[in-house]
Amino acid sequence: MYKYLFGPVPSRRLGMSLGVDLVPPKVCSLDCVYCEVGKTTELTLNRRAYIDSVALKAELEDYFANRPAPDYITFSGSGEPTLHADIGAILQFIKDRQPEIPVAVLTNGTLLSNPAVRKEILPADLVLPSLDGATERTFRRINRPAKGLTAASCIDGLVAFRKEFSGTIWLEILILPGYNDDEAELRALRDAIVRIAPDTVQLNTLDRPGTVPNLRGATLAELQRVKEFWQLDQVEIIAAAATRKRSQSYRSDTETAILETIARRPCTLEDLAAILGLHANEVNKYLDVLDNEGKIVSVRQPRGIFYKRNG
Repeated sequence: MYKYLFGPVPSRRLGMSLGVDLVPPKVCSLDCVYCEVGKTTELTLNRRAYIDSVALKAELEDYFANRPAPDYITFSGSGEPTLHADIGAILQFIKDRQPEIPVAVLTNGTLLSNPAVRKEILPADLVLPSLDGATERTFRRINRPAKGLTAASCIDGLVAFRKEFSGTIWLEILILPGYNDDEAELRALRDAIVRIAPDTVQLNTLDRPGTVPNLRGATLAELQRVKEFWQLDQVEIIAAAATRKRSQSYRSDTETAILETIARRPCTLEDLAAILGLHANEVNKYLDVLDNEGKIVSVRQPRGIFYKRNG
């Protein structure tokens, strides 16, 4: 089992994706109310070497020598990958060793106002930043940023990155009913999209419980209303979690192991990751499918969200 690599996981957007985790859980510049990985434990803008880059490169060398090539190598994981000071060197290492494998960077986009960060991730093939609130009030309400971050600075960083980056940008916007779906916020988001000019806008919503109670995901009809309100050609609604099961990398034995584990006792995401020896992001993909199929239910308790078998 690798320490910094996970998967390949059945990604609904990237196919068979090998994850690269550059920060410990849960180091991030945001503490989003909807985050399924859990509450941020270190809210920071401090860039440093959060992991052992030499050890990570050794894991990558071992994977390249012994495993089939994934569809993508993806910088994602337990927090914000651009906080790791060596992300540029690691990205270049991958491109030098395996130039035929596309590299994706999943980022909240908050550090793209920093020219050094923008330069470091330019070799990527695909960058997937997020933007949930284009007004300061909504940005703070949904994303609960580290001190010093503003909605305007995040949008300006995305605009600057678009001008410098020759690869593909898929901008993800997660709609939370009651948070960012009123007309004023949707107009502000549309204005930001036009300025950023991403190749695609991926309209998404909550799959499972976030870090605060009483959140709900938008219905397909509500997402369609947002798409129609914006009247932008590059907007698409992301497919439901159930489509992951059709991915060639979806493992039925992993699904069975999760169901058998929570049939014995309810578990948190962290519990399941530890018991099964899988990365939390990998477990998350299966929980999305199981929840979508009604095979599990979630219960909020003081220690977090617990999952148990339904029926």
